[in-house]
Amino acid sequence: MLTGTTTSAAAQFTSSPRGAQLARRFAVRRMEAWGHPPASDVSCAIALVVGELAANAVRHGRVPGRDFGLRLALDAAAGLVRVEVADAAAARLPSASAPSSCPEGESGRGLLLVDVLALRWGSAPRRPVGKTVWADVSVEAPALE
Repeated sequence: MLTGTTTSAAAQFTSSPRGAQLARRFAVRRMEAWGHPPASDVSCAIALVVGELAANAVRHGRVPGRDFGLRLALDAAAGLVRVEVADAAAARLPSASAPSSCPEGESGRGLLLVDVLALRWGSAPRRPVGKTVWADVSVEAPALE
């Protein structure tokens, strides 16, 4: 959970593959504005998390005529960025843990990536309808050994 002073940015995107791509670009631009260049580890991690959560919102949470929302919140004091992707479908909440994946499968690894890149992640019902899937990603530089 974010604890300190936060800076945030939010946008709505069409529930389509193009919308998911634009959400990822939006996140990279926002991370750059917050001091993390596009090629940095932090920006790449955020881009992957946003890409996976947005793709899931498009694939599993799409409701015709409804967009999905992206919110990024930087808590510099805690060294975290919270990624929130909200869609209009409440029926499919992801499990609390990353699913196992068949090595030969063509999909099913998105939440595994989120699980590896995020300190923690989960989902919550959204009022009046839908759900929000969130992930907290560290923006701290890893300690050199």
